[in-house]
Amino acid sequence: MMRKSESRLRAGAYASSVGATLLLAACLGVGVAQAQAIMRTPTISVPSRMPTISPGIAARVGPGVAARAVAVGRGPGPGPIVTSRISARMVPTPVLPYARYSPNLYPACTAPYRDAGGECLAQPSAGGDGAGKSGKKTAGKGRGNNTPAAVDLRTFADQFVAEIDGALSLAEADELARRHGLTRVSSENFPLIGATFGLFRITDRRAYETVRREFAADGSVRSVQPNFRYGLQDQKSSVPSEGDPAQYALAKLRLPQAHALAHGANVTVAVIDSGIDAQHPELANSIAENFDALGSAEGPHVHGTGVAGAIVAHAKLMGSAPEARIIAIRAFGGTTGGAESSSYIILRSLNYAAEHGAQIVNMSFAGPKDAVIERAIAATAARGLVLIAAAGNAGAKSPPLYPAANPNVIAVSATDQQDRLFTASNRGNYIAVAAPGVDIFLPAPGGKYQMTSGTSFSAAYVSGVAALLLERNYALKPEALRMTLAKTARDLGAPGRDDLFGDGEADAFAAVMTVPANGATPVAAASGTTKREDIEKRRDEPGLRAIEQPSLSSTGDKATVSQADRPATR
Repeated sequence: MMRKSESRLRAGAYASSVGATLLLAACLGVGVAQAQAIMRTPTISVPSRMPTISPGIAARVGPGVAARAVAVGRGPGPGPIVTSRISARMVPTPVLPYARYSPNLYPACTAPYRDAGGECLAQPSAGGDGAGKSGKKTAGKGRGNNTPAAVDLRTFADQFVAEIDGALSLAEADELARRHGLTRVSSENFPLIGATFGLFRITDRRAYETVRREFAADGSVRSVQPNFRYGLQDQKSSVPSEGDPAQYALAKLRLPQAHALAHGANVTVAVIDSGIDAQHPELANSIAENFDALGSAEGPHVHGTGVAGAIVAHAKLMGSAPEARIIAIRAFGGTTGGAESSSYIILRSLNYAAEHGAQIVNMSFAGPKDAVIERAIAATAARGLVLIAAAGNAGAKSPPLYPAANPNVIAVSATDQQDRLFTASNRGNYIAVAAPGVDIFLPAPGGKYQMTSGTSFSAAYVSGVAALLLERNYALKPEALRMTLAKTARDLGAPGRDDLFGDGEADAFAAVMTVPANGATPVAAASGTTKREDIEKRRDEPGLRAIEQPSLSSTGDKATVSQADRPATR
């Protein structure tokens, strides 16, 4: 009993001493910081999946974060120290299509969700077994796998663009479609590429790839491909505002000086875009023809009106070729925010441009590599048309976008007022030149004006510069025109050619000075050619044509443009 009493007394004394020590520590602030350091929850940094250049697009994957307590070891105290572990579980959410009117053509995606060509696919959701396996590990395992296949959002679901036997009547084409459980939406002959194409839709729930294989095996079918999506290339426009703002692009491109020599008269530019407001004062008497490839009854659209304005504006604003004539081709539908098109509609548009005397084709849109459109572009280029396209607004990590990346096309990236590359502009060795594309003041539907950004408008400015060159010399070939733009461009960024600005920012005055004047009337100029009343008067003004025009071969340039300087694909 005495020993037990002594033990109790010793334990009590020990407890008293420990308590006194802790009380003293609390008073002096000693020991508490160590305890907090031990118990501090680790800082968890979960990076956002939202693209930095597209604040208007929601994150593609919303991580559901669950915390659970686990024992990580014993400290000096009586029990295990408890901390928290964060486990992020991927929750499938809808993925926006990559081809949108604005602001970002391709959503950010990691390597497991790109196909062999580098294109983004939708991220597959987790398997039904609750294991949360990624698409990379579970895709393609065949039956028994509950993981849905990745959905290709680059295409219109259940639609085919097929080349068919041109001898088939419409009734026979309908019968061909019925044999394979399809509906013929439309079909027609395209003289541009010497082929008949049809748009077909699957009418039941059969697998897309199965139907494609069966349809392609039919003797009346020459080729089958998806009906790809295309998106206009601009950033989200601000609310259109009235006024006559300063246009810094004019000085950057040296357009006032160039306009002393050429205005794009008698040159026809096909603008494949959304609806254009032909009644806008900036575009008055500039729209020579209209063609609605969609067969729609939609009104004018902010994008198409702005692109046309960058080329031919001539009231409060000034375009790069104010006397050019525009063939307005509506290929993109939708009047509120977004506008999309497809392989079949783009094909119709290129065919119309080539068949109706266009000398330049402006394509301020982008999409994936497309066999049918590649074929149409090759045929269009073979006819001597100058093809100009927006590089794209998908940013530095985007794969090449088309048609800009096609070697027959002049791809244009965008710069701002400080000659910096537009943050969202695509990069790549296919970039030919750059032009202003940030905070550009342009016409908008309803007689209004807008301030907007995007490679769409950079491409439009360069299309106008090309029109100035063709007015100077209508016989100028597409490759010679491309070289003129490259040799006279103002170098930006690293010295020499690079993947951001190509050969540099276009210089309209230097380019026009390089091309010798040719007074002959262009073949494409028809009786309906648009000219304003002052054009002939200006032609007669003394001194405007007296400037000596050096030949292309003798012009000094910032760097020799040779095949060695160009990408291999060129």
